[in-house]
Amino acid sequence: MKTILVSRCLFGDACRYDGASRPCPGVEKLRERFTVVPICPECDGGLPVPRPAGERRGDLIVTRDGRDLTAHYRRGAEAALKKARENGATVALLKSRSPSCGVGQIYDGSFTGKLTEGDGVTAELLKANGIAVFPETELDELLAETDTEGGTTA
Repeated sequence: MKTILVSRCLFGDACRYDGASRPCPGVEKLRERFTVVPICPECDGGLPVPRPAGERRGDLIVTRDGRDLTAHYRRGAEAALKKARENGATVALLKSRSPSCGVGQIYDGSFTGKLTEGDGVTAELLKANGIAVFPETELDELLAETDTEGGTTA
């Protein structure tokens, strides 16, 4: 059975910046096809719950008042990559739009709710290391690609 990293908030863990979770309907189906390794790069990078919201501005992750959280996000991304390597994970399902986990689209750093093309710090690092990364909005596609032995055709 293949291994997948999954953002903890998608399972209902209250680890988001605001102390909430974002349970993803159907995410439990992954446990039928994969060995699941839950991750929260922001917590693993040393940030508390709750914490100030961060957004990506270029290579930096900053709060609304300009506090630089980049080191925490990078530590969390490295921790996620380490977990992937230790567990042989080849796939990750991550929380969309997040400055750490966002895939393809993230908030633009203006704290106005505007989205821009790009990846979060963790998604970017995982991709650069050959891990297939999906946002939770593509859970159905990921499940459809999964063969009977827990792999993906991707």
